[in-house]
Amino acid sequence: MVGVADAVTGQAIAAFVIPSQHAASDADGWRALAAELRETLRGHVAAEIGPVAKPRDLVVVPDLPKTRSGKIMRRLLGDIVDGRELGDTTSLQDSDVPAAIAEIVRGPGSPVR
Repeated sequence: MVGVADAVTGQAIAAFVIPSQHAASDADGWRALAAELRETLRGHVAAEIGPVAKPRDLVVVPDLPKTRSGKIMRRLLGDIVDGRELGDTTSLQDSDVPAAIAEIVRGPGSPVR
């Protein structure tokens, strides 16, 4: 979960989720899985915590940008959603992950508003 810029409220919640089982092997299957998870998880958060805690964006991704020590670089996730330059990515474990996430965020059927 990261805070991202929002024109109406100033800041909104964006959640990045890695499915525990990668059941979908093709792009269409991945999009269907992502859509199903998106609705299920947003509904669960609204029911358990309250509608105000519902993430505006819920992005299903294959991996997250992590440092070599395993810490998630949340700054990069916010930068990707807000369309900012990523800055320093030298400490990433896998330098291809931010580009893959950006493709999901900017691609067709994007879950980001």
